[in-house]
Amino acid sequence: MAVKWTGGHSSSILCLTVNTEGLVASGAERGELTLWDGRGALAGQLQLPKADDVTSVVFSPRRPTSLYTSHGETISLLDVRSLKEPVERFHVNEEEINCLSVNETDTFLAAADDSGAIKVIDLENKKVSRSLRHSNICSSVVFRPQRPQSLVSCGLDMQVMLWNLQKARPLWTTNLQECDTEEDSPQSVGQLFNPPLAHSLSVASCGNVFGCGAQDGKVRIFRVTGVKFERELEFQGHSLGVSQVLFMPEGYWLLTGGNDGKVLLWDVSSDVGKQQKSPAKSLQRRKAQAPASTRKDGKLHKVASNERARVLPKLTIEHGEKVNWISCTEIKGSKRVLVADQSSSVSVYPLPEP
Repeated sequence: MAVKWTGGHSSSILCLTVNTEGLVASGAERGELTLWDGRGALAGQLQLPKADDVTSVVFSPRRPTSLYTSHGETISLLDVRSLKEPVERFHVNEEEINCLSVNETDTFLAAADDSGAIKVIDLENKKVSRSLRHSNICSSVVFRPQRPQSLVSCGLDMQVMLWNLQKARPLWTTNLQECDTEEDSPQSVGQLFNPPLAHSLSVASCGNVFGCGAQDGKVRIFRVTGVKFERELEFQGHSLGVSQVLFMPEGYWLLTGGNDGKVLLWDVSSDVGKQQKSPAKSLQRRKAQAPASTRKDGKLHKVASNERARVLPKLTIEHGEKVNWISCTEIKGSKRVLVADQSSSVSVYPLPEP
């Protein structure tokens, strides 16, 4: 059963984040921002101006008291020790912001919005240093750990992109629909009705492996090698769209949340954990090991389905409500997953030890 943190909001909670000291921030509809201590007690509340929905919250990795929040087209920097007027405001996006990410050196902030733009702000001189773009709503952007100039993004254009801040164009782009059609042709008909619109990204602590959750219910795991990335693994994660993916801090345990009301925990370390493994070689090895029934005229079919069949969740949480956001924290020495949904409370579930 979930422990519920209540009393912090009157509207649906849209986003969550946790700082290095265990302080939790949640953002909700109508401009509501709340701070919680690790036990679920209220630690602060603020009503942001104009009552725009708070769509993303992220703590500074270097300064755990600094909290970046997006509401409407505005980014506010708050000091959690004194939740009052914002310390700073940035108004550089033209449409509603969906996702914020700060790099681990606390030098750049990226904001992805409904126009498809990603505005990258240099936090030292407080100016936009790069404007990157998707052709449709950009739903998620994440800086890569250990690589402060590199980030990945995805959007409702079904594109996943790798960027370096030295360049205005993506280093590498993958279209999820084309990627699937090449390897799994029978899926293409279904994709007309349930296309792989990309909703969420998370990068593992190594910085080279990242996961993507999409509207078709699939989770795709990619590995970056140099200036490109390749798909390492794909599996059917949820019966409806995957709204959230989150790599846990160490290793390759991945949490996913879906529109089907489930939160799932996966261990993908056996597929992606070997750093020295070449993506091309691993795909060749999977093809060589595939059963004869998957071969037709010497060609491999349904590789992706074969992969999905053998990837099973380590834990299934029947949350029961569409998942808006998931985050991970440690309470009394044990890992917990925090879940935000259509309600005004945060649900907290225990996680097994790796």
